Amino acid sequence: MNPNVGDVDRAFRFVLGVALLSFIFLSDQGFRWVGLIGLIPLFTGLKGWCPMYAMLGVSTRPTSSKDK
Repeated sequence: MNPNVGDVDRAFRFVLGVALLSFIFLSDQGFRWVGLIGLIPLFTGLKGWCPMYAMLGVSTRPTSSKDK
């Protein structure tokens, strides 16, 4: 698994994941379980690898000679 998520993308995913996960604790509604969706961007942001990007052949990470 080569990293395919750039630094800005990783930061955005991390913040989005934490925000969605906080929805679990801040909502009194019965659909607060939707906040668990936040695990996906949180995991991909921490790992630096997105399976959807890999399937589509997309990368937001800048290419460098050390990645090859």
